[in-house]
Amino acid sequence: MGLFGDKEAPRDDLRVPIAAPSVWGDGFGRFATRALQGIIVVVAVAGVVFAMTQLTLVMIPVTIALILASAFVPAMRWMRRWGVPSWLATAIALLTIVVVLGGVVWLIVNAVRSQFGALAASASEGVDQVVDWIQTLPFAPTVEQIQQARDAVIDFATSAQFGLGAAAGVGAAANFLTGFALMVVVLFFFLKDGPAIWEFLLRPFEGERYARGKRIGAKTVETLGGYVRGTALVAAVDAVGIGLVLAFAQVPLALPLAVLVFLLAFVPLVGATIAGALATLVALVANGPVVALVVLGAVVVVNQLEGNFLQPVVMGRSLRLHALVILIALTIGTVLGGIVGAVLSVPIAAVAWGIVQVWDGEDRPARIFRQKRPEVA
Repeated sequence: MGLFGDKEAPRDDLRVPIAAPSVWGDGFGRFATRALQGIIVVVAVAGVVFAMTQLTLVMIPVTIALILASAFVPAMRWMRRWGVPSWLATAIALLTIVVVLGGVVWLIVNAVRSQFGALAASASEGVDQVVDWIQTLPFAPTVEQIQQARDAVIDFATSAQFGLGAAAGVGAAANFLTGFALMVVVLFFFLKDGPAIWEFLLRPFEGERYARGKRIGAKTVETLGGYVRGTALVAAVDAVGIGLVLAFAQVPLALPLAVLVFLLAFVPLVGATIAGALATLVALVANGPVVALVVLGAVVVVNQLEGNFLQPVVMGRSLRLHALVILIALTIGTVLGGIVGAVLSVPIAAVAWGIVQVWDGEDRPARIFRQKRPEVA
């Protein structure tokens, strides 16, 4: 009580402090925080992608070397299990890869060079037939317009712009040789010391982070190796089937076309379609519409066999991606890296999804990606 009987005023040191409301604590503030975090992540990812696009001469050979080394892991283990020295096993695997790649290039170049004259003559005749057919249409261009289009093509082929394009092609060839040499060197070390290199990169981590790194490395090798081996098997079946039909129908360039079918099979969804269309076009120009229809039918049958039987059986464990994801990854890879990006985009996406699946343990996906409710059919 005070001196005159009234209550004593409360002391300042006994008051309970009340926290001022934070502008980041309400719902909108939390949304803004998440938005800012998302922007930072997007900027960081964009920076990494930009750096990779500027270093394609290094990134693409290293990525290809990693994929090839992963594909040869079972062979390396088998040779080491039988007592083959590490350097000798590496040399055998590397020589096999270089010989196979060189043999493919030689087959294509040699076959095209030996049959290019006949194919060019057939193509010229086919173009003349197409022009004659176009002139029968009610909206056909005049002879003068067709001649002007041909003259424009000839002028471009003899112009300085075409020369600059040829010079750029020489530069691209030099970059290819440089990248190929780098790929061979990196592939040698991946084959010889791949586990040791990954163990060195995991030195800063301990405990659960180290175990997670080991799972990521094993899953990456398993996914890439299974993808390459499975795709190679499916591509070989496609190439043999279509190649036999082309050879039986006496279509020119049957061997290089079969090799092209094998190579384009590594581009999911669209590769087989492009290869089949090209084989059908060559058959149409060189052998006429009947043979072209036969080739087209063979392409459709082989593609159906691949999509409904071979792909699910051979690639079922290596590529667990929805078709929409494959299409998006394929588009992004093509925009960023051209045909090489299209080839590499899908296995990279498969590796990313595989890492998510083992993030918290074997067959234990990251928490955010765990199934929380039954899927809707």
